Amino acid sequence: MQRRALIAGNWKMNLSLKEAISLTKEIANGILDIEDRDILIAPPFPYLYPITQLLKGSKIYLSAQNMHWEREGAFTGEVSGLMLKDVGCTHVIIGHSERRIIFQETDEQIARKINTALEIGLCPILCVGEKLEERESAQTFSVIKSQLEGALGHLRSVPDSFVIAYEPVWAIGTGRTATPSQAQEVHSFIREWIRKKFGEEKSSAIRILYGGSVKPENIRDLMSEKDIDGVLVGGASLKSESFLKIIRF
Repeated sequence: MQRRALIAGNWKMNLSLKEAISLTKEIANGILDIEDRDILIAPPFPYLYPITQLLKGSKIYLSAQNMHWEREGAFTGEVSGLMLKDVGCTHVIIGHSERRIIFQETDEQIARKINTALEIGLCPILCVGEKLEERESAQTFSVIKSQLEGALGHLRSVPDSFVIAYEPVWAIGTGRTATPSQAQEVHSFIREWIRKKFGEEKSSAIRILYGGSVKPENIRDLMSEKDIDGVLVGGASLKSESFLKIIRF
Protein backbone atom coordinates (compact mmCIF):
# COMPACT_ATOMS: atom_id res chain seq x y z
CA MET A 1 0.00 0.00 0.00
CA GLN A 2 1.38 3.41 -0.97
CA ARG A 3 1.04 5.74 1.99
CA ARG A 4 0.63 9.43 1.24
CA ALA A 5 3.46 11.57 2.64
CA LEU A 6 2.62 13.92 5.52
CA ILE A 7 4.80 16.97 6.18
CA ALA A 8 3.91 18.57 9.52
CA GLY A 9 5.24 21.74 11.13
CA ASN A 10 5.17 22.09 14.93
CA TRP A 11 5.63 25.77 15.77
CA LYS A 12 5.84 25.11 19.52
CA MET A 13 5.83 28.35 21.60
CA ASN A 14 7.12 30.65 18.86
CA LEU A 15 6.11 33.59 16.65
CA SER A 16 3.93 36.66 17.10
CA LEU A 17 0.41 36.67 15.66
CA LYS A 18 1.60 38.87 12.79
CA GLU A 19 4.44 36.44 12.04
CA ALA A 20 2.14 33.43 12.28
CA ILE A 21 -0.34 34.93 9.83
CA SER A 22 2.43 35.87 7.41
CA LEU A 23 3.98 32.39 7.62
CA THR A 24 0.62 30.70 7.03
CA LYS A 25 -0.04 32.80 3.93
CA GLU A 26 3.43 32.10 2.54
CA ILE A 27 3.05 28.34 3.04
CA ALA A 28 -0.47 28.29 1.55
CA ASN A 29 0.66 30.23 -1.51
CA GLY A 30 3.75 28.06 -1.88
CA ILE A 31 1.90 24.74 -2.12
CA LEU A 32 -0.79 25.61 -4.65
CA ASP A 33 0.67 23.21 -7.21
CA ILE A 34 1.27 20.32 -4.79
CA GLU A 35 -1.19 17.42 -5.02
CA ASP A 36 0.64 14.27 -3.91
CA ARG A 37 1.29 14.89 -0.21
CA ASP A 38 -0.43 16.28 2.88
CA ILE A 39 0.73 19.40 4.73
CA LEU A 40 -0.10 20.21 8.35
CA ILE A 41 0.78 23.05 10.72
CA ALA A 42 0.49 23.15 14.52
CA PRO A 43 0.43 26.78 15.74
CA PRO A 44 0.21 27.84 19.41
CA PHE A 45 -3.30 27.81 20.91
CA PRO A 46 -4.04 31.57 20.65
CA TYR A 47 -3.38 31.55 16.90
CA LEU A 48 -5.55 28.58 15.95
CA TYR A 49 -8.74 30.50 15.27
CA PRO A 50 -7.29 33.36 13.18
CA ILE A 51 -5.27 30.83 11.20
CA THR A 52 -8.39 28.74 10.59
CA GLN A 53 -9.82 31.73 8.75
CA LEU A 54 -6.76 31.85 6.50
CA LEU A 55 -6.88 28.13 5.75
CA LYS A 56 -10.42 28.09 4.33
CA GLY A 57 -10.16 26.62 0.86
CA SER A 58 -6.51 25.64 1.37
CA LYS A 59 -5.04 22.13 1.43
CA ILE A 60 -3.33 22.61 4.81
CA TYR A 61 -4.48 20.63 7.84
CA LEU A 62 -4.58 22.37 11.23
CA SER A 63 -3.33 20.69 14.39
CA ALA A 64 -3.09 21.68 18.03
CA GLN A 65 0.02 20.88 20.05
CA ASN A 66 -1.77 19.36 23.03
CA MET A 67 -5.20 18.87 24.65
CA HIS A 68 -6.77 17.83 27.95
CA TRP A 69 -8.40 14.42 28.26
CA GLU A 70 -11.66 15.81 29.68
CA ARG A 71 -14.24 17.39 27.37
CA GLU A 72 -14.99 20.26 29.76
CA GLY A 73 -14.68 21.21 33.40
CA ALA A 74 -12.75 23.10 36.06
CA PHE A 75 -9.27 22.73 34.59
CA THR A 76 -7.84 26.23 34.62
CA GLY A 77 -5.38 26.85 31.83
CA GLU A 78 -6.28 23.72 29.85
CA VAL A 79 -7.91 23.32 26.42
CA SER A 80 -10.32 20.55 25.44
CA GLY A 81 -10.42 18.58 22.23
CA LEU A 82 -13.96 19.79 21.56
CA MET A 83 -12.70 23.39 21.68
CA LEU A 84 -9.97 22.47 19.22
CA LYS A 85 -12.51 20.94 16.84
CA ASP A 86 -14.68 24.02 17.28
CA VAL A 87 -11.92 26.28 15.95
CA GLY A 88 -11.13 24.07 12.99
CA CYS A 89 -8.47 21.59 14.11
CA THR A 90 -8.42 18.16 12.47
CA HIS A 91 -5.37 16.83 14.34
CA VAL A 92 -3.71 17.07 17.74
CA ILE A 93 -0.15 16.25 18.80
CA ILE A 94 -0.14 14.02 21.89
CA GLY A 95 2.78 12.85 24.02
CA HIS A 96 5.50 15.06 22.58
CA SER A 97 8.77 14.52 24.44
CA GLU A 98 8.68 18.10 25.73
CA ARG A 99 5.30 17.33 27.31
CA ARG A 100 6.58 14.05 28.73
CA ILE A 101 9.86 15.46 30.10
CA ILE A 102 9.18 19.10 31.04
CA PHE A 103 5.55 18.68 32.14
CA GLN A 104 5.88 15.10 33.43
CA GLU A 105 3.05 13.67 31.32
CA THR A 106 2.57 9.97 32.00
CA ASP A 107 1.64 7.13 29.66
CA GLU A 108 -1.71 6.95 31.46
CA GLN A 109 -2.48 10.62 30.76
CA ILE A 110 -1.37 10.24 27.15
CA ALA A 111 -3.64 7.20 26.75
CA ARG A 112 -6.58 9.17 28.12
CA LYS A 113 -5.90 11.99 25.66
CA ILE A 114 -5.71 9.49 22.79
CA ASN A 115 -9.04 7.98 23.86
CA THR A 116 -10.80 11.34 23.96
CA ALA A 117 -9.33 12.51 20.67
CA LEU A 118 -10.52 9.36 18.93
CA GLU A 119 -13.97 9.57 20.55
CA ILE A 120 -14.57 13.13 19.36
CA GLY A 121 -13.05 12.69 15.90
CA LEU A 122 -9.69 14.42 16.24
CA CYS A 123 -6.78 12.58 14.60
CA PRO A 124 -3.97 12.05 17.12
CA ILE A 125 -0.31 12.38 16.24
CA LEU A 126 1.25 10.21 18.94
CA CYS A 127 4.91 11.00 19.66
CA VAL A 128 7.36 8.40 20.92
CA GLY A 129 11.13 8.53 21.31
CA GLU A 130 14.11 7.66 23.49
CA LYS A 131 16.62 9.83 25.36
CA LEU A 132 20.33 9.81 24.55
CA GLU A 133 21.27 7.70 27.56
CA GLU A 134 18.57 5.17 26.62
CA ARG A 135 19.94 4.86 23.08
CA GLU A 136 23.51 4.56 24.33
CA SER A 137 22.51 1.79 26.71
CA ALA A 138 20.68 -0.12 23.93
CA GLN A 139 17.22 0.53 25.39
CA THR A 140 15.71 2.21 22.30
CA PHE A 141 13.34 -0.59 21.35
CA SER A 142 12.21 -1.33 24.91
CA VAL A 143 11.45 2.38 25.48
CA ILE A 144 9.51 2.70 22.22
CA LYS A 145 7.58 -0.50 22.93
CA SER A 146 6.72 0.73 26.43
CA GLN A 147 5.46 4.07 25.10
CA LEU A 148 3.38 2.42 22.36
CA GLU A 149 1.84 -0.06 24.79
CA GLY A 150 1.21 2.67 27.36
CA ALA A 151 -0.64 4.85 24.86
CA LEU A 152 -2.34 2.26 22.63
CA GLY A 153 -2.14 -1.11 24.36
CA HIS A 154 -5.71 -0.93 25.70
CA LEU A 155 -7.29 -0.16 22.31
CA ARG A 156 -8.81 -2.79 20.01
CA SER A 157 -8.31 -0.69 16.92
CA VAL A 158 -7.32 2.74 15.62
CA PRO A 159 -8.41 4.51 12.42
CA ASP A 160 -6.28 4.30 9.29
CA SER A 161 -5.69 8.06 9.64
CA PHE A 162 -3.87 7.60 12.96
CA VAL A 163 -0.33 9.05 12.94
CA ILE A 164 2.72 8.08 14.99
CA ALA A 165 5.81 10.30 15.12
CA TYR A 166 9.17 8.86 16.11
CA GLU A 167 11.17 11.67 17.67
CA PRO A 168 14.45 10.64 19.31
CA VAL A 169 14.76 13.08 22.20
CA TRP A 170 18.51 13.43 21.59
CA ALA A 171 17.81 14.84 18.11
CA ILE A 172 15.13 17.42 18.96
CA GLY A 173 16.47 20.95 18.64
CA THR A 174 20.05 19.74 19.04
CA GLY A 175 21.12 19.83 15.41
CA ARG A 176 21.78 16.09 15.68
CA THR A 177 19.65 13.91 13.43
CA ALA A 178 19.22 10.17 13.44
CA THR A 179 20.77 8.77 10.30
CA PRO A 180 18.20 7.55 7.75
CA SER A 181 19.11 3.96 8.62
CA GLN A 182 18.77 4.60 12.38
CA ALA A 183 15.36 6.20 11.82
CA GLN A 184 14.25 3.41 9.46
CA GLU A 185 15.23 0.77 12.00
CA VAL A 186 12.90 2.29 14.61
CA HIS A 187 10.13 3.01 12.09
CA SER A 188 10.24 -0.63 11.01
CA PHE A 189 10.02 -1.71 14.66
CA ILE A 190 6.96 0.55 15.19
CA ARG A 191 5.25 -0.77 12.06
CA GLU A 192 5.82 -4.35 13.18
CA TRP A 193 4.35 -3.49 16.60
CA ILE A 194 1.28 -2.05 14.86
CA ARG A 195 0.97 -5.20 12.74
CA LYS A 196 1.07 -7.48 15.78
CA LYS A 197 -1.36 -5.28 17.73
CA PHE A 198 -3.84 -4.12 15.08
CA GLY A 199 -3.22 -6.31 12.03
CA GLU A 200 -1.63 -6.11 8.59
CA GLU A 201 -4.15 -3.65 7.16
CA LYS A 202 -3.55 -1.05 9.86
CA SER A 203 0.18 -1.58 9.67
CA SER A 204 0.08 -0.80 5.96
CA ALA A 205 -2.17 2.26 6.38
CA ILE A 206 -0.87 4.13 9.45
CA ARG A 207 1.70 6.81 8.71
CA ILE A 208 4.87 7.00 10.81
CA LEU A 209 6.70 10.33 10.78
CA TYR A 210 10.25 11.14 11.77
CA GLY A 211 11.01 14.21 13.88
CA GLY A 212 14.29 15.59 15.16
CA SER A 213 16.30 18.39 13.53
CA VAL A 214 14.68 17.82 10.12
CA LYS A 215 15.92 20.32 7.55
CA PRO A 216 16.07 20.77 3.76
CA GLU A 217 19.50 19.15 3.68
CA ASN A 218 18.39 15.79 5.13
CA ILE A 219 14.74 15.47 4.10
CA ARG A 220 15.32 13.59 0.86
CA ASP A 221 17.50 10.91 2.46
CA LEU A 222 14.99 10.43 5.28
CA MET A 223 12.05 10.17 2.90
CA SER A 224 13.85 7.58 0.78
CA GLU A 225 13.47 5.03 3.58
CA LYS A 226 10.65 2.52 3.20
CA ASP A 227 8.85 3.09 6.50
CA ILE A 228 9.33 6.86 6.87
CA ASP A 229 6.05 8.40 5.66
CA GLY A 230 6.74 12.02 6.49
CA VAL A 231 8.27 14.34 9.03
CA LEU A 232 7.32 16.39 12.07
CA VAL A 233 9.41 19.54 11.71
CA GLY A 234 10.30 21.95 14.51
CA GLY A 235 12.60 24.91 13.93
CA ALA A 236 12.73 24.60 10.15
CA SER A 237 8.93 25.00 9.99
CA LEU A 238 9.14 28.56 11.38
CA LYS A 239 10.49 29.98 8.10
CA SER A 240 8.51 29.51 4.90
CA GLU A 241 11.63 29.17 2.78
CA SER A 242 12.99 26.17 4.69
CA PHE A 243 9.59 24.57 5.31
CA LEU A 244 8.60 24.80 1.64
CA LYS A 245 11.91 23.19 0.66
CA ILE A 246 11.12 20.34 3.03
CA ILE A 247 7.57 20.03 1.66
CA ARG A 248 8.95 19.79 -1.87
CA PHE A 249 11.62 17.22 -1.02
